[in-house]
Amino acid sequence: MTILIILIFVLGYLAIAFENTIHINKSATALLTGILCWVVYILSAEDKEFVSGQLTRHFGEIAQILFFLVGSMAIVELIDAHDGFELITRRIKTTDKRKILWMVGLLTFFLSSVLNNLTTTIIMISLVRKLVADKNDRWMFAGLIVIAANAGGVWTPIGDVTTTMLWIGKQLTAFNIIAQLFIPALVSLLVPLWLMRTVFKGEIQKPDRSLDEIGRIRSTKKEKQIVFVSGLALMLMVPVFQTVTHLPAFMGILIGLGLMWMISETIHRDKDEDERKKFSIAYALSEIDTPTILFFLGILLAVSALDATQQLHHAAGWMDENLKNPKSIAISIGLLSSVVDNVPLVAASQGMYGLDTFPTDHSFWEFLAYTTGTGGSILIIGSAAGVAAMGIEKINFSWYLKKIGWLALLGYLAGAAVYILQQRVLS
Repeated sequence: MTILIILIFVLGYLAIAFENTIHINKSATALLTGILCWVVYILSAEDKEFVSGQLTRHFGEIAQILFFLVGSMAIVELIDAHDGFELITRRIKTTDKRKILWMVGLLTFFLSSVLNNLTTTIIMISLVRKLVADKNDRWMFAGLIVIAANAGGVWTPIGDVTTTMLWIGKQLTAFNIIAQLFIPALVSLLVPLWLMRTVFKGEIQKPDRSLDEIGRIRSTKKEKQIVFVSGLALMLMVPVFQTVTHLPAFMGILIGLGLMWMISETIHRDKDEDERKKFSIAYALSEIDTPTILFFLGILLAVSALDATQQLHHAAGWMDENLKNPKSIAISIGLLSSVVDNVPLVAASQGMYGLDTFPTDHSFWEFLAYTTGTGGSILIIGSAAGVAAMGIEKINFSWYLKKIGWLALLGYLAGAAVYILQQRVLS
């Protein structure tokens, strides 16, 4: 049973990686992979009620991510329908690729630290789509956004779900996360950013307005400002909502979606139905890329099957038994998080090591937060940010591996080296 599930998982990932060669949509492959893993598990289990309960629990966690994704994408689509991103893009006068690269990278890095890497990726890729016409250029920017969003999320307790897990579990304290991980996280971005600017030269080509855009009804300046500011503010309030109420993040984004619905209905209440429908949440929801949502569902189902069958826990245990050194374990777990979701890996580590082994703010927890957060950038399917970018921009797995993966790996190793050096100097 275990070998068959792992085999299905590996074959599924290979099919996703070679999507262009086999000409099968990655969403279909991901769905089939995730469901088959659970089918094999439950058919081979003696206690089918127990497996069904596991699936229900895991699906509840997956649904939270999917609802969060739908809510944030709908708000971004509503902002886009009102041309809200023009408030930023029209202020960017330069067309120099390298200058824009720095602006996008650093803005993503700091925005991700106060928002989260998934929402930040959706916002920044939507922004770049309004700024850059050429597909290959947009893919390069999207790759940088994934690296920057994951790096920015690790150095605050609310920027990345794994850092939040370690913070809530009392393995880390908020001030210590910022103090210890800011520089390594920044280095993990600056290294690929610097390398990228040496080959990414020239001028960007800004997108032309299509005939549909020229002919369509446009929002007023006031409406544009209200929707843009409200949408961004409500998404920025999600971490605050989560901290104050202790409810999951998807509840915060759904409250924001409901409020945006009311705001859009209010500011367009005097228009006729044909005018209003293009500025409604219903229209924004219809514009969401459904295959991306299904791709997320399939990937998360496959990873949850590995988690439910204890494969990720066994992998972490094997590292503990054979690697011994805590830093080597953390680096290895980070590399593994480029293939599977970092949440169950961190959860397994929390289960294996108590606070009596590694007390609060121990370097192992700090380093684990860094490695699992930034390691997901090495492969595009290694993080929620990467999967979102893959779905929105239709980025090929092999293209990302060839153009971005090695940059992310160098940044990951450079940041790890800086953290280890930092610890030796401080100690």
